[in-house]
Amino acid sequence: MNKKQILDEIFKRKAVAVLRVKEEDKLKKVIQAIADGGVSVAEITMTVPNAIKLIEKMSQELSENIIIGVGSVLSKEVAEDAIKAGAKYVVSPILKKEIIEMAQKYYVPVMPGCFTPTEIYSAFEMGADIAKVFPADAVGMPFFKAILAPMPHLKLMPTGGVSLTNAGDWLKAGACAVGIGSALLDAKAIKEENYFKLTENAKTIMNSINSVNKN
Repeated sequence: MNKKQILDEIFKRKAVAVLRVKEEDKLKKVIQAIADGGVSVAEITMTVPNAIKLIEKMSQELSENIIIGVGSVLSKEVAEDAIKAGAKYVVSPILKKEIIEMAQKYYVPVMPGCFTPTEIYSAFEMGADIAKVFPADAVGMPFFKAILAPMPHLKLMPTGGVSLTNAGDWLKAGACAVGIGSALLDAKAIKEENYFKLTENAKTIMNSINSVNKN
């Protein structure tokens, strides 16, 4: 998929799983489990041991329908390494121009972390495709409505504060998609290898999202 197709799929699917699974042997099963429930955009964060190697492995072994990206990127070098390994998009918790420029160099979507109106607007001026509002639970849904009132063309994605049942509410507030981590990727279920639970969690969040799409 090219950049436009990847963005179109993110806007269509509306949920990005933030993966911090430490156990390498479980990662593929976790990603497959949530994909079976409808969450098929997965961000492997750089806090995961051997993240670059795992991005390459998952990109090769999983279905092309599952879109693997890299998260928690703090430098242009890491962004480049991840893209070369197969990451289809780049996510960062911070706003850093050189990361955006590196993603542009390879023509992949980039989602920098932003927290204020100025940071959000600056991100798009730098070439960002989506602004990751982080931590979103610190500002809440009214913040999204307030930002989008004067700047409705901006694409915002909350991360932090998204639950299995409120994803639809974030979309109603104006989010183009949601980033979701621990609520979806239940630590107890992963530890116990209860992949059915992860699939059910994914179905729950997609039900919340689809309830908005139907309205």
